[in-house]
Amino acid sequence: MSYNKKDEDDSSSILKVDRTSVFQEARVFNTSPVSPRKCRILLTKIALLLFRGEKFPTNEATTLFFGISKLFQNKDASLRQMVYLVIKELAHTAEDVIMVTSSIMKDTAVGSDVVYRANAIRALCRIIDASSVQAIERNIKTAIVDKTPSVSSAALVSSYHLLPIARDIVRRWQSETQDAASSSRSSGGFSLGFSGASSHGLAAANTNYMTQYHAIGLLYQMRMHDRMALVKMVQQYSAAGAVKSPAARVLLVRLAAKLAEEDPSLRRPMMQLLDGWLRDKSEMVNFEAAKAICDMRDVTDAEVVQSIHVLQLFLTSPRAVTKFAAIRILHNFASFKPDAVRQCNPDIEALISNSNRSIATFAITTLLKTGNESSVDRLMKQISGFMADITDEFKVTIVEAIRTLCLKFPNKQAGMLAFLSGILRDEGGYEFKRSVVESMFDLIKFVPESKEDALAHLCEFIEDCEFTKLAVRILHLLGMEGPKTAQPTRYIRYIYNRVVLENAIVRAAAVTALAKFGVGQKDPKIKQSVTVLLTRCLDDTDDEVRDRAALNLRLMKEDDEMANKFIRNDSMFSLPVLEHQLVMYVTADPDTFNTPFDLSTVPVVTREQSLAEDRTKKLTTATPTLKAPSAGPKPSTKSETAASVTAIAQRYAEQLQSVPELRAYGGVLKSSAVVELTESETEYVVTAVKHLFKEHLVIQFDIKNTLPDTVLADVSVVCTPSASSEDDAEGIPLEEDFIIPATLLKTDEPGTVYVSLKHPGTYTAASFTNVLKFTAKEIDPQTKEPETGGYEDEYQVEDLELAGADYVLPAFVPNFDGVWSSLAGADEAEETLQLGNAKSIADATEQLVKSLALQPLEGTEVALTNSTHTLKLYGKSVNGGKVAGLIKMAFSAKSGVTVKVSVRSEEGGLAGLVLGSVA
Repeated sequence: MSYNKKDEDDSSSILKVDRTSVFQEARVFNTSPVSPRKCRILLTKIALLLFRGEKFPTNEATTLFFGISKLFQNKDASLRQMVYLVIKELAHTAEDVIMVTSSIMKDTAVGSDVVYRANAIRALCRIIDASSVQAIERNIKTAIVDKTPSVSSAALVSSYHLLPIARDIVRRWQSETQDAASSSRSSGGFSLGFSGASSHGLAAANTNYMTQYHAIGLLYQMRMHDRMALVKMVQQYSAAGAVKSPAARVLLVRLAAKLAEEDPSLRRPMMQLLDGWLRDKSEMVNFEAAKAICDMRDVTDAEVVQSIHVLQLFLTSPRAVTKFAAIRILHNFASFKPDAVRQCNPDIEALISNSNRSIATFAITTLLKTGNESSVDRLMKQISGFMADITDEFKVTIVEAIRTLCLKFPNKQAGMLAFLSGILRDEGGYEFKRSVVESMFDLIKFVPESKEDALAHLCEFIEDCEFTKLAVRILHLLGMEGPKTAQPTRYIRYIYNRVVLENAIVRAAAVTALAKFGVGQKDPKIKQSVTVLLTRCLDDTDDEVRDRAALNLRLMKEDDEMANKFIRNDSMFSLPVLEHQLVMYVTADPDTFNTPFDLSTVPVVTREQSLAEDRTKKLTTATPTLKAPSAGPKPSTKSETAASVTAIAQRYAEQLQSVPELRAYGGVLKSSAVVELTESETEYVVTAVKHLFKEHLVIQFDIKNTLPDTVLADVSVVCTPSASSEDDAEGIPLEEDFIIPATLLKTDEPGTVYVSLKHPGTYTAASFTNVLKFTAKEIDPQTKEPETGGYEDEYQVEDLELAGADYVLPAFVPNFDGVWSSLAGADEAEETLQLGNAKSIADATEQLVKSLALQPLEGTEVALTNSTHTLKLYGKSVNGGKVAGLIKMAFSAKSGVTVKVSVRSEEGGLAGLVLGSVA
């Protein structure tokens, strides 16, 4: 056999086509007699170009379209099928395509060859315009109820494409579509007329009822704006035996889940349907129902128990794809409800040694999320033997899960640090090494007991680190944490080695790290040693290294305050807000550059607040790689953590600065979460946000008018403060400054009203009664303009509370017990409460973290037992004072959750207000 001989059927000649040569070959359509083989090859090339995204110019597309249309009379079945495929795609670009409608309609009529009917229907529905749909209505209606499944499905799918241009006409086909959905015709006809199809192949196809899937999908499109019709449809087709197509039942599962999410009144009946589909004979339907239940917002343990049981059964399936699907859903769900998944742990552990590494990786990360503190050591041993056999991508997934576990169970830091340091020595790429180093960073920041050991491992790592980015990150951390240790000199040696041995980028980072050991140093010998080392760096070959050394030496000679500000840098700008405002500044009108960028509008956060935000993100974010396609369950409520505070600040910073009256107030100390003051179904939907400034309180009311044919003019809110309790009845030192009304609110177009009140600067609790005042004007149906008159009206909304939680920000501290003891002689408040709306310890923990707006520490946000728990909270006031909370909880079936809340604060009067925030 000659390997140099070119195969005549080699597909590479087709793959290397270009648009110009294909258009020149189009003369083959005009030859006589027509060669079906040559035409099929050319049509394949055209289809390939079109599917690649290539576009023919209009004149070329038109020429090709009408050249191809000459092939309609050819008797070759394969050629005719290719003709319909290509003209369907060219119809978007070519002109006057409507002229071939009559030719195509001949093949759509009853009695024509069944091989062509399905293709002809698809092509016809892409060619006609809105004015011609009525002319083909009879043909399409007949095809929908045709006994041949391929023809029926083609008509149904084509109706999807006709809906946007002729919705009213397509909706008249509901009766025929319902007949197709209820029919038991199978899709055996999808062989599309290939004569070589065996009888066995047709028999196998007879179990695939695809027409039902297309029909139910079309019914949904027709009724998507009529909720009750959708409910009736889902209930009708969910009856046993009503729908034989598994794909159609999967679609019904998704519709039921969508209805349950959108309408709380439908949740119970839809959940009952989903529970029934868990017992369906098709695995595909079982998985879809289990996934829908796990993805449901605010899903309870009772609602999810059956789906978890079904998924647990699938974990022992002999089929790898079934096990993979089950463990992937459990992996996603374990991020939000680990307790519910914990019962599956014995079966999940059996998958760790599975030959399919995707299954094994998901099994390990799921166990890391669901395992308790006692199982951590055993899991670490199992994972150690597993890491050598997997790729870097899977290793990153496992390390990310271990990072979260480190924060949940800080008492197990020794074993986890040993594991991380061990795999840090293994071979691996940048992403793998970065994930291990970041995990060790988290241990250093959030688990003080592990600091010195972790720093020692990182010092050894940079001795032979091939990644410059990682070396710079580690040097920065050594500069931040090294001076705080008992023996800072042990790290100076490692840092100076980098000045001697590394490239210029690493040397510059090492110089900056060295300088931090000399600032604020009480030991004069250490300070002198750092000065000598920095002086040597003045002779470096790189100008960046020399400049950094010179700057730091000068700062060290200045007073300690300036050195601490520029070298130690314990406070920093809120980076997300700074980035956003810089982007807005550089992308705005060029005239903006005449005014310098105003840094005073960017909020400054402490290192403690930055660490609290970082920790919260890591605890509430699922494993970032190898995720399932589903976004996972939506957590019911999230605590007001530092992450949310930063996000809120970023959202409102620009909005508040754009209001001239508020610009003089300076930066916002804190913006609250959105508070709903009305139900979402009311005629006027009102929400409020509290913005606390140094001397002012600004309440932002976002108002939406839902009344049709009515506009609201001159909208304002009368906001009256009063004492939040009888004990504070002496008077509220809050006075209204001014109101910025909304000029006009059209239907479903939100507007904003600002109410500014003078704040005394002291910590004050208050309750605000809020009355919406406006002038209602009806819209003239002829001119579509609001009438000139109108009538004045007012609308009472819910009260708004200003509580102690509005004055505190979450912050992180490595040693809670030390801070709690240091605040022993400060302002303190204590009370024992019964939480009637908390169903469990975990529920009470979540509610208290949200109510008090403080940062949970030492993994206490996770309740490890169902009977007792201690929650440790820390934060800072808007003025920078320390605030700590210690909450002891106990649960009994008879009395529910009982809590003893103790709050201590550096500033007088704040502890009692924070305690009063507990609902």
